[in-house]
Amino acid sequence: MAAPGSELERLVGIMQRLRAEGGCPWDREQDLRSLRPYLTEEAFEVLDEMDRVSNGGPWRPLCEELGDLLFQIVFHAQLAAELGEFTMADVCAAISDKLTGRHPHVFGTEQVEGAEQVLANWAKLKADERKKKTGRAGSVLDGVPTAAPSLLRAERLTEKASRLGFDWPDLAGVRGKLDEELRELDEAIAAGGRDAIEHELGDVLFSLANLARFVKTPAEDALRMASRRFVTRFQYIEARLNEEAVPFGGATLEHMERHWQGAKAQEKLLPPPAHPPRATVATLRLPVPDVAAQRAFWDPVASWLGWTKPQSPDGTAAYTGAGLGLVFTPGTQAGPPSSQATLGLEAPSPAAITRLRELIQAHHPESLLSGPGEGLRFRDPAGLTWEYMPPSV
Repeated sequence: MAAPGSELERLVGIMQRLRAEGGCPWDREQDLRSLRPYLTEEAFEVLDEMDRVSNGGPWRPLCEELGDLLFQIVFHAQLAAELGEFTMADVCAAISDKLTGRHPHVFGTEQVEGAEQVLANWAKLKADERKKKTGRAGSVLDGVPTAAPSLLRAERLTEKASRLGFDWPDLAGVRGKLDEELRELDEAIAAGGRDAIEHELGDVLFSLANLARFVKTPAEDALRMASRRFVTRFQYIEARLNEEAVPFGGATLEHMERHWQGAKAQEKLLPPPAHPPRATVATLRLPVPDVAAQRAFWDPVASWLGWTKPQSPDGTAAYTGAGLGLVFTPGTQAGPPSSQATLGLEAPSPAAITRLRELIQAHHPESLLSGPGEGLRFRDPAGLTWEYMPPSV
């Protein structure tokens, strides 16, 4: 598995190339203001994939969306670097310094008794940092972005205030406050004043966000999932009405309610999402009769594939690719080469396949097993068969 640092350096290099003279015209035109909507969009796409994973979906799409979000961060850092303000290295150093400084119980000698004390210490350390930067401690509520979704912002504000002891002693107090705010909302609705209704409705929503914090169920997540359920159920209603040939707008409320209950009943039949531990293939060890011959073949091929050569014990040959570590060890293969499975490598593009085919043709022509085509097959000195194929194959 490639080191995160080397891959981050590669991404930074790609970004520099895109912004350089002769790079991508679109990337060269961007600035902080034009990138703002893309940063927001990528963050929400990450949230969408997190929700899908929580419902039993695959993890790989989340990996891809996190990459898109990381690219936005690298893009912003590149803009700053071009102006001489800071670099991606400065971004990484700043967060590393911040995390080590705010975790003295991990990176220092301080002792803590639990998570609550960690949060209290965190608030104090942030206040100390603000005082060093600005000369004043500021407010414990500083740092909650005003542009954040309102339910999320309300929850974070109450959480930060609680670190100074401004909080209800128990859940009963929070629930009672919600009842109080609902009564005041009812009174405002009865009076009919628009401003008063807005005021009291805001207090109800704020109290709900605080209740969500107490029961450790983020209000923003709960509402987002409720909206998702609404979409699924309503589309179920639409599908049933279409099957029944009910004209658009022709269904009664009672008719739609029956299908709504049918959608809810169908949800209950679905099994809960299961998340068994996922084992990752980290290293593939392959016994070969002649490690030296393997090394002579794979040293150049690994460099052509963009792999690295980590330190390995004497008598072995090791390589690290994007997905796993490959180690050739002395040994005897189990059966003749024709009976062995083919080892697959994913190519980033058709051009990469063409390039590798040309290089192997020039240096190890006897290893090629297939002619021009969608993918590439070759055999190494140990008789192991490899495929270099596009992702869709």
